[in-house]
Amino acid sequence: MKKIILMLTAVLALSSCSIRAHAPGIDENNQSAAETKEESIPAPLTDTMSIEEKVGQLFLVRCDNENIKNIMDKKPAGLVMFGVDFENLTKDEVKAKISGYQEMSDIPLIIAVDEEGGTVTRVSSNSNLAPEKYKSPLEIYNEGGLDALRANAAEKSKLLLDLGINMNLAPVADIPTSETDFIYDRSLGTDPIIAMDGVAAIVTEMENAGIGSCLKHFPGYGNNVDTHTGIAVDERPIEQFFDQQRDENGNEYGGDFFPFQAGIEAGADAVLVSHNIVKCMDENLPASLSPAVHNVLRDDLEFDGIIMTDDMAMEAVEEYGEPYIKAVQAGNNLLIVTDFDAAYNEVLSAVKDGRIDEKTLNDAINKVIDWKTERRLLK
Repeated sequence: MKKIILMLTAVLALSSCSIRAHAPGIDENNQSAAETKEESIPAPLTDTMSIEEKVGQLFLVRCDNENIKNIMDKKPAGLVMFGVDFENLTKDEVKAKISGYQEMSDIPLIIAVDEEGGTVTRVSSNSNLAPEKYKSPLEIYNEGGLDALRANAAEKSKLLLDLGINMNLAPVADIPTSETDFIYDRSLGTDPIIAMDGVAAIVTEMENAGIGSCLKHFPGYGNNVDTHTGIAVDERPIEQFFDQQRDENGNEYGGDFFPFQAGIEAGADAVLVSHNIVKCMDENLPASLSPAVHNVLRDDLEFDGIIMTDDMAMEAVEEYGEPYIKAVQAGNNLLIVTDFDAAYNEVLSAVKDGRIDEKTLNDAINKVIDWKTERRLLK
């Protein structure tokens, strides 16, 4: 096996052995259990990695088969695969393709897709891989309620895992305000209680299956426009995110954090942060680049997993200078990127000249390494 995989496996084995061997009351050298445990636990993996290797682990890179060697030379945390990466391939061909990527990497890769169902079906749009495109979560819920959502999440997770995909960038936890909103067709609808229960059910099934889940798009799209094509400015008050509100006609709205909180409590592995400017939290920076927004997610919603940006190639972040540096400084653990060379070089330069300190870098990638360890990607 490759060097870094062996190191990671050894960390797991030695940590387990030290806990068993030094349990209170059976220490042969009369040392305290705490002292013995401290001496026995190996150094963190980050102590053995170069700066260049650490920087690579910040990125979830859009798959580019023609440029794959250059991508792998920079040791990314993982790849995001799109519909074109599965087009016309059989299951065996997809498995071989993904297995080949893993063989090229010293550290096991996150292999991620957006397989939400409905309008976003990277895998099931290929009839060689699934008998039909997966329906949207809202359509599934309307047909069969939470049981149908659970069954769909379990089926979908099994398919993806069988292909070698270990993270689905789903479910969508946004609450639109009406059926005309950009995010509506990808959501569980306008009712925050239905969205909350649906997100929790999907995440639970994904957790049971052993595939990574990712709630998106924090803090919640609401009625904002698509940030693929420009900047979205969210004018809503902070109360509308934390609590349900009631308009003059008695209709309830808001509660945008409800589905995110439910998904976090159900064990969501990651949260993807949007590029919306949410003025009540930070009027100057998109959420993906904002320390204030990340503090809300960490402190108020008590999320301890992986925080990642939405795709950094979107137009909504183009006008901000050094966006990749800002994204790391804001508290993201992963940056989804298309131009890996530009992103990698910008962040590496910032680490070397001190604009990003090494502790920030280590803290970011340790979340990713921890997830890979917990998901038993290390074989």
